Amino acid sequence: MMRRLTTLFRKEVLDLLRNRAALVPVVIAAVFALAMPFSITIVVPLVSHQSLGSDAELATISRVVDATGALDANARVQLFLFQQFLLVFLLMPITGAMSLAAHAIVGEKQARTLEPLLATPLTTFELLVAKVLGSLVPTLVISAFALGLYFAGIAMTAEAGVARGMLTLRTFLLVVAVAPLAALVSLQFAVVISSRVNDARTAQQFGVLIVLPLTVLLVAQFTGSLWLTNSAIVLIGFGLLLVWMLLTAFSVRVFQREAILTRWK
Repeated sequence: MMRRLTTLFRKEVLDLLRNRAALVPVVIAAVFALAMPFSITIVVPLVSHQSLGSDAELATISRVVDATGALDANARVQLFLFQQFLLVFLLMPITGAMSLAAHAIVGEKQARTLEPLLATPLTTFELLVAKVLGSLVPTLVISAFALGLYFAGIAMTAEAGVARGMLTLRTFLLVVAVAPLAALVSLQFAVVISSRVNDARTAQQFGVLIVLPLTVLLVAQFTGSLWLTNSAIVLIGFGLLLVWMLLTAFSVRVFQREAILTRWK
């Protein structure tokens, strides 16, 4: 099974490399994810000549990231904002790869290459998982590169101690667990919808729904009404993993590989 899955995954990646324009949304999302935090945290205070620490509300809310009081007010607010903007990197793999996943099945239909795939010994599970991984892995590679630039930028532009404050278990859990799993759930859902419709935009619209709860989390954290602890992040990760497993089982059940071609027009 692993050999067939790996072969199809390689085929998906090669198809993507031949059509590099499909990666443009991912790159745009990465540029946005990098530009927004540094504009707000570094550029705006420089232009306005007013430090972030002078904002009483921000100074109060930001105490959640520095319980020991080792940082001054300005550095603490910077750390707080850079921590919040990590959630933008959770959205990036979803929004960036959604168009790739939405075209996963519909694109094969339109190119008339789905018939040979369905005639191979590939199981439905292998087919759907390979389609998801073919969209997810390249996007995660770009996201990892963007995150490297993010931390390098923090080290070069932020106050002393901020870069060190970013290197926490919370950051690790968000980047390594929650971000890939959130993207995995969204992309799996998009592939399921893609296999049932003839319009890639419909699949894309349904798959991007997972952005809504993540956006709510982002807004709640910025307002100080919610702070995701390590335990909460672990629970979210396990929840996303469970949802993906259930969604994968459901997608295999409803795929109907024999009927999908006869229904397509």
